[in-house]
Amino acid sequence: MLWVAAGACAFAWTASLVTGDTSWVDRMWSLLPETYVWIFAGYAHFANARLDTMAVLATLWGGRLTYNFARKGGYSGVEDYRWQVLREAMARWRFQLFNLFFVVLYQNALLVLIALPAMSAYQHRTTHFGPLDVLAVIVFVALLAGETVADQQQWVFQQEKKRVATAGQRPSRGFLREGLFRYSRHPNYFFEIAQWWVVFLVGALAARSLAQGSVLGAVLLTLLFVGSTRFTEKISSAKYPGYALYQREVSPVIPWWPRRSVAAPAPDEIPPEPEWSQS
Repeated sequence: MLWVAAGACAFAWTASLVTGDTSWVDRMWSLLPETYVWIFAGYAHFANARLDTMAVLATLWGGRLTYNFARKGGYSGVEDYRWQVLREAMARWRFQLFNLFFVVLYQNALLVLIALPAMSAYQHRTTHFGPLDVLAVIVFVALLAGETVADQQQWVFQQEKKRVATAGQRPSRGFLREGLFRYSRHPNYFFEIAQWWVVFLVGALAARSLAQGSVLGAVLLTLLFVGSTRFTEKISSAKYPGYALYQREVSPVIPWWPRRSVAAPAPDEIPPEPEWSQS
């Protein structure tokens, strides 16, 4: 697993220098965690029900994310717009340090850490696969379905916004706040984070203890999305006059009933770049 991770780091760093594109880790994000889990399942000779199930679930997660990333142009040279914002705000040498230590090294380390519950399952592979494991699988699949729905709602909205803009018209709103986005400003983030907490719990079930070092992956992933949410919303607030009202009314990540507001939303304008999400 560490050899694969080291190769991924070397490739992402070299490719970013050669192409000037910082999104290479984004392109590997949906491919590496399930690879790591399958490595552990392989070392168990694909004979452990818990490890095999974890590998299948991680593959389903990766397949959904890969599809969503591909249809937004992620594999055709389109860079995440947030990296461009940071590139313009930093001196060149500072951005290159950020690219190496955060984008390449930290994020690749995080992809290893979120897969480490598979190591707990491997180390305790004699533990029976029981009803709680089955319940965890059901919850994971439900969360996966929720993220799929959120991604599709965002995709349909963005495509309609592009269609209206192409027709020379102005959309009534620049950001989505219907469907699941009525209850959370980032429902896809919520489902993404929750899925990897479930993966941690499956590893903890194998160890029969929640006191597992593999919790670090889920914790750091949560913190990454907290930071990503703040940065993304800072950009959105600058682009859309009505976004501040949306922030006051709707929960940032965890779905909840929206709060009522007496203020009327302001009209929004079309952003010059595409809407992106790591999840």
